[in-house]
Amino acid sequence: VLRVAQDGSGQYCTVQDAIDAVPLCNRQRIVIQVAPGFYRQPIYVPKSKNLITLLGSCAESTILSWGNCATSIDHHKARLHLRSWPHCLVPLQASRVIGTGTFGCGTVIVEGEDFIAQGITFENSSPKGSGQAVAIRVTADRCAFYSCRFLGWQDTAYLHYGRQYFRDCYIEGSCDFIFGNATALLEHCHIHCKSSGYITAQQRKSATETTGYVFLRCVITGAGSKSPYMYLGRPWAPYARVVFAYTWMDACIMPVGWNNWNNPDNEKTAAFYEYR
Repeated sequence: VLRVAQDGSGQYCTVQDAIDAVPLCNRQRIVIQVAPGFYRQPIYVPKSKNLITLLGSCAESTILSWGNCATSIDHHKARLHLRSWPHCLVPLQASRVIGTGTFGCGTVIVEGEDFIAQGITFENSSPKGSGQAVAIRVTADRCAFYSCRFLGWQDTAYLHYGRQYFRDCYIEGSCDFIFGNATALLEHCHIHCKSSGYITAQQRKSATETTGYVFLRCVITGAGSKSPYMYLGRPWAPYARVVFAYTWMDACIMPVGWNNWNNPDNEKTAAFYEYR
């Protein structure tokens, strides 16, 4: 077990330092306990570091935050606002390793497989109107998130690739804020729609792909408007596939439910379902 604490009581003061300490190509699960705190830093879990668990005591008090967006990315330095060291600078990975644009702007980027997070908040602090601003990108198989929060506006959770499971999580946003081409099950999650837009933008490209999203026994809430303003989703690729089952939806959801992304042909191939 590796311990992270901003006050120096752990082995590491930053989450990235703890991840860097994990052996390359490790074959045993390594738990990183993250003490409560506001950790302002981008975080990268590379492909060479698998079987990592980030364990926080409570998502509301253990927050990983950074403010990249697709048009403005800083991977090189993260200014940490620590009580003891308010101006500590930590070197991070180069853009050529992590990527650019929407793909590279995540506050946390997970490429190591079998990643687990529990009791953590993943936040992109970019303000409304910043465009694509990812809180987490997951490009890895067999990843799971329990009792976590994902905060942002546009493109909050980039479920890019792999099989992923979300349980008892809170995800908020406005436009395409759960998107990508992963195979994902979201169970007992709270989906909060902050302003008009689309909850999902799934990217299944062909009828033979086994990807898609299932929302099971979830809750969808809005910002209190009396008029509907949010679509359940739109197809980022023609064969997008999304299911909402046994999910409660408040009045923010448009009665038509779905949007074809201004292309009627998508209605012939996309698979969008609701089941109660």
